[in-house]
Amino acid sequence: MSVLEHKLNADQNAASDMIQYVTVVIGGQLFGLPISQVHDVFVPESVTRVPMSAPEVQGVLNLRGRIVTAINMRRRLHLPPLEDEQMMAVGIEYKQESYGLVIDTVGEVLTLPAASAESNPSNLDRRWAEISGGVHRLDGQLMVILDVDRLLGAMFTEPMVAA
Repeated sequence: MSVLEHKLNADQNAASDMIQYVTVVIGGQLFGLPISQVHDVFVPESVTRVPMSAPEVQGVLNLRGRIVTAINMRRRLHLPPLEDEQMMAVGIEYKQESYGLVIDTVGEVLTLPAASAESNPSNLDRRWAEISGGVHRLDGQLMVILDVDRLLGAMFTEPMVAA
């Protein structure tokens, strides 16, 4: 193997050990979504309320011809609503369905080493721990990794009871 081939292989291995996250802020807390799960970033408009839906479900909307279920992350985390500020949404797919996670703001894309991810600290707020796949310690703050399976799986696997 030539020196150039060895360097290319080392660069590819180093790149595969990195994960890119789209960062979002909800209630002042930094969260990260693996970029591979994010399809869109948009401003939710014309959200139609769905009767008898879970409180976290803000409603449904049409995003470029697709019906998207809008999940209000502030409600999901039992946080008070924002006052008169425009919210953003991050579009994801889960079990062949489209969802928009309604959040406070979208940050930047961070590329972090996979090895720097840690398990949830024991003192992490229970509401965050329920939807977290771990954390990254950044300069002066903690980024909670959003686990889409934990977030949406718990909401939609419980059987609905007819009233």
